[in-house]
Amino acid sequence: GTMIRHIRGGLGLLTAVVLAATPGAAQDPIAGGELPPPGYGSLKQDNVSLRISSSEIEVRFLPLDERLIRLMAPDAYQSLHGLVDSRKGAIDSAARLAGLTDPGLALVTFFALRSAARFDPDLVNLTYRSSFVRPAGIVPYTGNFTGRQLDVRQQASAIYLFEQPLPVFEPFQV
Repeated sequence: GTMIRHIRGGLGLLTAVVLAATPGAAQDPIAGGELPPPGYGSLKQDNVSLRISSSEIEVRFLPLDERLIRLMAPDAYQSLHGLVDSRKGAIDSAARLAGLTDPGLALVTFFALRSAARFDPDLVNLTYRSSFVRPAGIVPYTGNFTGRQLDVRQQASAIYLFEQPLPVFEPFQV
């Protein structure tokens, strides 16, 4: 409600270029030789996540794409792989329900900036190449995610599934 009105009214859509890239490379698989081996990256989660804020809630959108997380520092790489592995059964189940074989994944976290802050997880969508993309499934990571309300300094997280890998090397909007 309030967050989306604020974003649409005051900020518009946030255009985010996660990493500079060549056109057309978004969905092309990158050969293993072109990526650093796991554990040799140096980026932090804040370097590759998108943040949108309102007066009540801050939303962090972190793509969980192997092409991107391989560029992250060893602790971040291991942490994100562990997160996906810990929910693999639920992710696979949600993907099957949506008819997906290779979904794009993102970790979406809502941070409360004030007491009794409400959030709507269904309002997180992407715009990519003039197409509006809704998540095909949502797998809660924290137990309080389905409550849709947080107290100040609390957070709620979920893994969002999209129909195809996220365009991490091209501009997209959240």
